[in-house]
Amino acid sequence: MRLWSLHPRYLDCKGLVALWREALLVQKVLAGETRGYKHHPQLVRFKEQEDMLAAIGWYLFHVWEEGEARGYHFNRDKILKSGKKTLIPLKQGQLEFEIAHLREKLMMRDLEKYHQLVNVSEIVPHPLFYIVPGGKETWEKI
Repeated sequence: MRLWSLHPRYLDCKGLVALWREALLVQKVLAGETRGYKHHPQLVRFKEQEDMLAAIGWYLFHVWEEGEARGYHFNRDKILKSGKKTLIPLKQGQLEFEIAHLREKLMMRDLEKYHQLVNVSEIVPHPLFYIVPGGKETWEKI
């Protein structure tokens, strides 16, 4: 499971669809609707929020929005709670790690998207996050 911290605009079609599905799974976990994945490291940043469902809802909303911009038809009704803007700090090193990881994936599966992304120097995070100094997040598992 990977919930990208970078803006969904950088993902290829496979990555965006996978992100939508995985974020919906996270929403189910946080809502107590599944037995699995309860201790997955990617959940930490959501579990630390006062309103976990609002945080994952805000995350999902922006994935849905990117899908709409590309002509996909993700079902917005699957977002349990949205409308409450949430902001979570994200270390700069985590964003740098993720863009390098994404570039490696794109080199293998979508060269056109890779070439669009390879020279981008300033990477924008997902709107749920704001950047703070630091290395990789402690929840990042390699």
